[in-house]
Amino acid sequence: MESFIPPCGPVRGWADGEVIRATGIPYATAGRFTAPAPAPDWVEPFAATAPAPACPQVRSPFLEEVLGGAMGNLPRDEHCQRLSVTLPRDVAAGEGLPVMVWIHGGSYTTGAGDAAIMDPARLVAEQRVVVVTVTYRLGLFGYLGSGHHRPANLGLLDQLEAFRWVRRNITAFGGDPSNVTAFGQSAGADAVAHLMATPEAPSLFRRAILQSPPLGISRGRAAMNEAMNRAAEIVTADTPVAEVVALQADVAAHAASFGLMGAMAFGTQYGHHPLPEEEEIEAAWDRVAPHIDVLIGHTTEEARLHIPAATTLQRWIRLPVVGALIRRGVVSYVTAAVYSTAIRRFATRHTRAGGAAHTYEISWAAAGNEYGAAHAIDLPLLFGHEDTWAGTGLVAGADWEEIDAHGRQIRRLWADFARGTPLGEKGRIPGALSYRRAQDLRWATGNGRIGLGRDGEVPGAARAVPLDRPGLEPAR
Repeated sequence: MESFIPPCGPVRGWADGEVIRATGIPYATAGRFTAPAPAPDWVEPFAATAPAPACPQVRSPFLEEVLGGAMGNLPRDEHCQRLSVTLPRDVAAGEGLPVMVWIHGGSYTTGAGDAAIMDPARLVAEQRVVVVTVTYRLGLFGYLGSGHHRPANLGLLDQLEAFRWVRRNITAFGGDPSNVTAFGQSAGADAVAHLMATPEAPSLFRRAILQSPPLGISRGRAAMNEAMNRAAEIVTADTPVAEVVALQADVAAHAASFGLMGAMAFGTQYGHHPLPEEEEIEAAWDRVAPHIDVLIGHTTEEARLHIPAATTLQRWIRLPVVGALIRRGVVSYVTAAVYSTAIRRFATRHTRAGGAAHTYEISWAAAGNEYGAAHAIDLPLLFGHEDTWAGTGLVAGADWEEIDAHGRQIRRLWADFARGTPLGEKGRIPGALSYRRAQDLRWATGNGRIGLGRDGEVPGAARAVPLDRPGLEPAR
């Protein structure tokens, strides 16, 4: 057993290969539909040896096929405000390692901080960082509220409490509370982006990595939220957990008529604590921009994850010759509408407001795999363990040595960013990823308007000096 004495109270973790783990630590408490409060401190040693329970959620056979048994045998509990800390086994007292706090994705309805496919052990052991994985309330428990008997943004408030716990306690685990990076994927990245809009954000984390945030569908959701809230009125603080989970699909069905937004029915709600009104969100992001560095990006073919499940499209994409063109067009359109366009705008606005931002694109795909460089392809690269990813649809056909070779370089890039190592103007991991610094490049056109080129680049502008670091090549 490994012992730690943070301000919250003594914690006992355990050694696991090259890392030490302390899992399932309570960071907050909350009743059904109530805001979280910090977990009370304790005196007796807390046995941090069991995983954090997942929030109760609907089983998804499709995601199980694509991502495998991601949830494994994790217990379920609506009182799921727990976090887990993973640190290098040879960390020295007071070493002050960079801290990376992971917010999992899953459309705000599925997933868990301790899901096996997102095990940070490789990242921690290779890069000597401390990683904290956070579990928070989902779906009807955490991400839909009218502001009356069901407050909105409870899952976001859970995450804020987790960051406060890190700020107060992480020194005891070898981490530096002044060097924290928030990172997340999909809904987790969207959550990190919205955490950035809170006034407290600069005191909680210095950097943010946003992996495939669906920022293109985060606005204009008020009418959809209202329709879902009306349907959710029958859910109360006394409704049995299993019934709440069963009713969630019925509530989400009211989002189906709202286009692409309905694909992520649950989510953050503007104008509800701790978020500003929707028309004020840009100003809120601008205020924190000088204090938080950003690395933000997407995969080349985000939308290909859902093409196999889109039954109405199947007869069209199976047509000879034109079928491939139809699929390519749909993937390109949805990827841009939900991810890439809004991501470029976020990075450009962040830079214009005085912040530093890099954008990236992940292009790696398993050879011959129907999902290609789809949404979530970054997960096996970042958290790769052959035993947990073997047999999953997302990487079927891939050679694990290839995944691991690319993964090592991506983990180093992520950790370098967390350490504050300058990334330079641009760089690439051949066959896997390319990135560049976002710039506030504006110019006056003939009609006096201000414009931006693709990726925030001025047409005809001189190429930046390429990055020269081992394992990375200059972008061409």
